[in-house]
Amino acid sequence: MDYRHELKFIVSDVELKIIEYRLKPLMHTDVHQEGNSYAIRSLYFDDRYNSCLKENESGSNNRSKYRIRIYNASSQLIKLEKKQKCNGMTRKKVSTISLTDCITYMAGNIPPLYIQSTDLQKEFYTVIRGNGFLPVTIVEYIRTAFTDTRGNVRITFDKNISSSNKISSFLDPRIDSVPLLPNGIHILEVKYDEFLPEYITDVLALGTLQQSAFSKYAYARNYNQY
Repeated sequence: MDYRHELKFIVSDVELKIIEYRLKPLMHTDVHQEGNSYAIRSLYFDDRYNSCLKENESGSNNRSKYRIRIYNASSQLIKLEKKQKCNGMTRKKVSTISLTDCITYMAGNIPPLYIQSTDLQKEFYTVIRGNGFLPVTIVEYIRTAFTDTRGNVRITFDKNISSSNKISSFLDPRIDSVPLLPNGIHILEVKYDEFLPEYITDVLALGTLQQSAFSKYAYARNYNQY
């Protein structure tokens, strides 16, 4: 996947409801979304020097982070992801992993490589071996997603963002977590390829939105006092 534009905004309940009302007639809900939303839970990794966190906080122009992600607290689909940012644009590499491998990563260990291991799994194996990456924090939230083929646009509302440093609970049906934002405050993300259709900019034209560099990962690490 090529690099994409990614815009983030911190929004209130009222702003989110207005934007959602405007979007529904114009965009499709994500094909993977059942109902109005779904839950995302991510387990993030960093090295002993907290390099990923420091690069994020310094606004490093070229940085990446690794995470394991599940949906609706289910272990039926487990993804290993690498998110990269370069010159203000992002891209994501994804590989499905087994429950056994996920548990191994959670324990701070490295699963063996297999014949069918993907390039991302091989890369992460090397990163853990060479840089001592370990699981450091969990981030969880509820997402509503809209998509449009024009510009390959994806708009997401991320609500009730919370975190936990109890790594062993990552696969539990429920985890004890703490909110990262005040009640009624959420994150709006807009991702697109080469252009953002004018109808999207019109939808977002509330006169109150301010772009933000908000990072769920960095907020979680700082809250949990790494």
